[in-house]
Amino acid sequence: MILAATALVFVGLLALSLPIVFALGVAGVVGLWLGHYPLQMVASSIIGGSQNWVLLAIPSFVFAGSLMERCGMSTALVELARAMVGWLRGGLGMSVIVVSYFFSDICGSKMAEVSALGSALMPPLRRAGYRAEDAASLISAGTAMGMLVPPAIFMIVISAVTNQSAVALFLAGFIPAATMALCLCLLVLIQAHILGWPRDTRPSWRNLLRALREAAVPLVVPVVILGGFYLGVFTATEAGAVVALYAFLAARFYYRNVSWREIAEIAYESGIMTAAVVFLLAVASIFQYLMGVMEVPRLLGELLAPLESSHWLFLTGVAVMTMLFGMVLEGLPAAVVLIPVVFPIATHMGINPIHFDIVQTAAVGIGLFLPPMGVGLLMALRFADVGVFQHARSYWPYLLALFVGLMLIICIPELSLFIPRSAGFIR
Repeated sequence: MILAATALVFVGLLALSLPIVFALGVAGVVGLWLGHYPLQMVASSIIGGSQNWVLLAIPSFVFAGSLMERCGMSTALVELARAMVGWLRGGLGMSVIVVSYFFSDICGSKMAEVSALGSALMPPLRRAGYRAEDAASLISAGTAMGMLVPPAIFMIVISAVTNQSAVALFLAGFIPAATMALCLCLLVLIQAHILGWPRDTRPSWRNLLRALREAAVPLVVPVVILGGFYLGVFTATEAGAVVALYAFLAARFYYRNVSWREIAEIAYESGIMTAAVVFLLAVASIFQYLMGVMEVPRLLGELLAPLESSHWLFLTGVAVMTMLFGMVLEGLPAAVVLIPVVFPIATHMGINPIHFDIVQTAAVGIGLFLPPMGVGLLMALRFADVGVFQHARSYWPYLLALFVGLMLIICIPELSLFIPRSAGFIR
């Protein structure tokens, strides 16, 4: 009864357009009051939920990603992707997937990535003869895949929620992201022959070398992240500081197109976003305490009991729930509300925590671009000027490719565990 009343308050506040973080906090306090639980848990839960060292990496990566996007690194990556795969039939569409993999490495924010890719790639896609629906599908599917490429902010949050190493989670994301990217590229190749999509460029070593030279500055970031983490040179927080410093130096002394005023604005926006994320985690801890004392994990465990016969069935069921949460509540609320409840069940079953986190990260990425309410999808459709239902007819093959990639990640745990294991993070 208390749980139903709490959920009703939460949904009602969302219907009144109250921000999710406040709706979650008010619903949690109402639940504590109705259940006669001590209200001093509000203060202790908020303080405890915000005290995690890995969260210090968030402002650095947000600042670095925003600064890199502002100074035009995304343009260089787009040209590199076109030089790499543009000579294939449907190469321009395939380059959307490739640049999504590159750009996720330097951006860390899905909304910033949609904005950058939409503005940079939507016009050339339309000029090349791609329908608006197909262009939106390519950008949406590519950005959904990019959730797995570090340094996604969601990875930092889920590592804090599940008490896992953010570095191990970063390393674990590269191969699963490449797996989903490969599924999408194969789909684009098939679509290109069916729909008659053109080749974008001719194969040219000269163009490729020129694009590599121009993209050398942004490509330093993934090399630094992967190499530094793999060799144990720095932690996630230190990596954020290094990448932020590199972005500052590149913007000011190489590109020279970002003013001090713009840098100050980006720093301010990064601080605001970080405060929002930390406040969300802090408020969600009230909700997590309430669900714990009301034995919600036990109830959910009983609900998922039929799926516990095999790991892949359980992970698939939880991934579907996570996708639906990600579609309705966006990514971070999905992490702080659902994942703490199901994570103990997964570890009790013997599922590797890193593998579990990677599957949930992929599921949230798909959920953000799941029709009809995924916030990332709606933003991509805004760039394409296409309605949700008009777009759905063209989008289902891309969703199918994402689901195939997700099932490969679920059924082959070593895709997620190989790099962290070889780096010594998993024994």
